[in-house]
Amino acid sequence: MSASLFDRQGTVEPEPPREQTSELNLSEWLQIVRRRWILLAATCVIGVSVASVHYASMDKVYQATTVLQIERRALTPLIGSNQTPWLEDWWNMEYYPTQYKLLESRGLSERVVRNLRLAEDPIFNPGGKPLATGGDGAPTAEADLAVVGQLANRLRAGLIVEPVRQTQLVSLTYRSTYPPDFAARVVNGFAEAFIDWGIENRSTTAGNASNFLTSQIETLKKEIQDKESQLQAVSRTSNIVELDSGSNVLNQRLEAINKSYSDALRDRIEREARYREMTSTPRESIAENGTDGLYADRKRKVLELEREYEIGLQTFKEDYPKMAEMRAALETERKNLAKVVSESADKGRQAAYGEYQTSLRQERALEAEMRGLKTEALDETSASVEYHNLSLEVETRRNLLDDVLKAQSETEVTARLQGTRESNVRIVDRALAPGGPSSPNLKKDLSSGLLFGLVFGAGLVLLLEYLDRTVKTADQVERLLGLPTLAVIPDINDTGSGYGGYRGYGGYGYGIGLGKGKGSRRWLEKKKNESATRIELVPHEGPRLAVSEAYRSLRTALMLASARELKVVAVTSAVASEGKSATATNLAVVMAQLGRRVLIIDADLRKPRLHEVFQISNRAGLVTYLTGGADFDSILGRVPVPQLQVIPSGPIPPNPSELLSSDRMRELIRLARGRFDFVVIDTPPLLPVTDATLVGDQVDGVVICLRAGKVTREEARACLDRLKRAGVKVLGVVLNRHLLKQGGYAGRRYQTYETYGGSDVEPKAGSAA
Repeated sequence: MSASLFDRQGTVEPEPPREQTSELNLSEWLQIVRRRWILLAATCVIGVSVASVHYASMDKVYQATTVLQIERRALTPLIGSNQTPWLEDWWNMEYYPTQYKLLESRGLSERVVRNLRLAEDPIFNPGGKPLATGGDGAPTAEADLAVVGQLANRLRAGLIVEPVRQTQLVSLTYRSTYPPDFAARVVNGFAEAFIDWGIENRSTTAGNASNFLTSQIETLKKEIQDKESQLQAVSRTSNIVELDSGSNVLNQRLEAINKSYSDALRDRIEREARYREMTSTPRESIAENGTDGLYADRKRKVLELEREYEIGLQTFKEDYPKMAEMRAALETERKNLAKVVSESADKGRQAAYGEYQTSLRQERALEAEMRGLKTEALDETSASVEYHNLSLEVETRRNLLDDVLKAQSETEVTARLQGTRESNVRIVDRALAPGGPSSPNLKKDLSSGLLFGLVFGAGLVLLLEYLDRTVKTADQVERLLGLPTLAVIPDINDTGSGYGGYRGYGGYGYGIGLGKGKGSRRWLEKKKNESATRIELVPHEGPRLAVSEAYRSLRTALMLASARELKVVAVTSAVASEGKSATATNLAVVMAQLGRRVLIIDADLRKPRLHEVFQISNRAGLVTYLTGGADFDSILGRVPVPQLQVIPSGPIPPNPSELLSSDRMRELIRLARGRFDFVVIDTPPLLPVTDATLVGDQVDGVVICLRAGKVTREEARACLDRLKRAGVKVLGVVLNRHLLKQGGYAGRRYQTYETYGGSDVEPKAGSAA
């Protein structure tokens, strides 16, 4: 154990280390929590209570999920061409993002509202009236259209589209506060409406093409019939049965023109069909099929901005300047995309129309040339040429009719897909009615509330611990002052065997409550009846108590604190009410219990207390001797403790500091050294007055008393600095009123002592110790 800061010759030893930062180990954390567990428990209770209120106040949200598979495959070709406008570019990188946006679109939501008749649903739209609809089930009045749009916006707000990575699957989730079956019904309605929407779009386009081809078939049939009638009439009038076209140059030219004309006619019909399909095809589909890639680039940029905006909404509000800029940029890109769609659609339609007009002009030119050749042929051999021409026209129209009939059969297959519900989109898992709400989750809310309360409480505990500058444990004392802790005195309020309460510096009496059980209370009542028991006499009246053992530990520490024998020890403190008088008195008692002659001197000439502790007269004492009014023997007082004598302070003087620094004081200490084996001097607190430094310079060493949880680190350091500057030898520190809940070695030691050998009940007379 370390000895002191100064030796008796005044040689300055190395300056003790100041408060050192040490790693906060687990035991120190547990001590901090143990000291403030009520605060931590309160924050946890508050957190759980807030979570419970949150759970009770939140509406129950039900969630249902369906899984779709969207394949990249064409269902059937149209006229053998891969340039049909309704056929998606299946391997386009924008295909799947487009499908996801269609699932989130207001148009699909409106279909769901109409299909499920949500406008009349009393749960979703209380007080709603039936909508005025046409033959296709769509609302007719503008007011009804507005209602459907509003309901669609409400409906799609609860839809969540989540693609499954690296698959063709997409998860549709709907969350609502309505009954559980509503969420399942709506999300299944979205899936079915999406499938129907795709089938209808493809069937409508194919149907338009089929209608056009039907009209062309009827026209061709009529033309063939007319030509055959003409052929028969020419044959009857001219008696022509068969004509060899290879023997006539004009006929060969006419045959070549007829072939070219039939090719031009077929090309015109196909291009006119394509142009009419383009007029009924959505602009977006035309733009997607564009070859310049501008639509794809614009679409990709819009999707990226929408994704960034959605991510930003998770952190910022909509009116945040950055979000406003992102929203403006998104609107600009959407307008640019719409412009590109419009321009691409117009360009595509104009191109189709131009091709159609070119074919038409070519057809008419060939038709005009063919009419001129017919005139020549008629002039030359009108009958044979006419017959041959009619035969070629009939053959040409029959071949064209076969091609158109084949194309019509293919388009009719596509049109019938709507009835068979054949689609590249299919439902993998239909949504089921949820068995319970997805949120709020009581277990999750309570866990979150408890965790928040625990974290907040721990933070608050650490903050209070950081702001608390008081000294609490022996480890803090040693780190702060670099002094050994001679003893740790437990608190009576914590152990039942320590301090009962301080009455302030003006009166250091300590009431004592010894014990926890019925026997302790009976013993206490007996002691109260006999005499007023105080903390200063605990080692004498309750030697088996834990606090008595603490004072015996102090005695042992002092006996080992120096290589030389200590005979005169002064006891002081930093401020008032730190238990210095109790420490001085009980130290004298435990020293006397060793059979030594012990003297205790009350050097607190400002607010003396030892005469109250030992219940003796204070008329004559230390002041009387120092002023020359009495000799040494006349001021010695007898007390009930064997081998112990006391010198009270005597009358309070006007100049205590001058008396304590006088030669008479040094003479008294010299006499006490010669007459007694051990001398204890009780001095005033060090920071309010300088009396303790004056006495400390005349003794073998000074013991500093610090009250745990009261004295601040700054006060403790100031006390040590004052003694150091005065050249006083400091033996160590006594930590008073230590609470066992503050933990540490001292707390465990006294708990172990009480369990093993300590007792709050004194044995009866004659019983074995």
